[in-house]
Amino acid sequence: MSEVTLTASTGRETGTRPSRRLRREGLVPAVLYGEGKDAISVAVDYKELRRALSTDAGQNALITLTVDGSSYLTVVKDLQRHPVRREVTHIDFLTVDPDATIEVEVPIHLVGEAKEVTQNGGITEQRLMALKVLVKPDAIPDGIEADITDLTLTTTIVAADLPLPAGVELATDPDQAIVTAELTRAAVTGRGEGEEGEEGDGEGGDGESAGAEASGDDDAEG
Repeated sequence: MSEVTLTASTGRETGTRPSRRLRREGLVPAVLYGEGKDAISVAVDYKELRRALSTDAGQNALITLTVDGSSYLTVVKDLQRHPVRREVTHIDFLTVDPDATIEVEVPIHLVGEAKEVTQNGGITEQRLMALKVLVKPDAIPDGIEADITDLTLTTTIVAADLPLPAGVELATDPDQAIVTAELTRAAVTGRGEGEEGEEGDGEGGDGESAGAEASGDDDAEG
């Protein structure tokens, strides 16, 4: 589990205009709350925040947030981005108890190769990108693996199928589909054309038989 340190400044004005001004100065508006304490409006340096979130843990990094000389163990509870530039525009930090279980979303990584699916003209579809789990802050995994090696066109990998590290409990619906497989459009079209061709061959065969009988009748009359 990655743990980083980040310094936040207090005393920022709230509201749209002050927040825009902060962003122009390279700062990100943020809020610190949790454990029954009043929310504190803070701001963090954009570059430092990006560094904090660039570890393998990503948004689930355990962040020690320093505010006015006091340190708080936190996780990112909510993160907002600009719809086009994808820059972080606001962030919520949640203070956590290192000994208490919290709910977080952990990214799902596909591993292996679904050879049977590929050989039968299909593709894999990842239906869920992150898994909700209950875990202590210092045991949050960087990711959960979903092995697709044995996946077929008729099987589905659900949340309950994913192996979880010790101390991690599933919070997502166990029956939630994680990975499925389906035929590609080309494969579906090809199968349809193949079926039509088989029907056409059958009709052609009947026509040839009928023609032979007709020819035989003509010879007899002659």
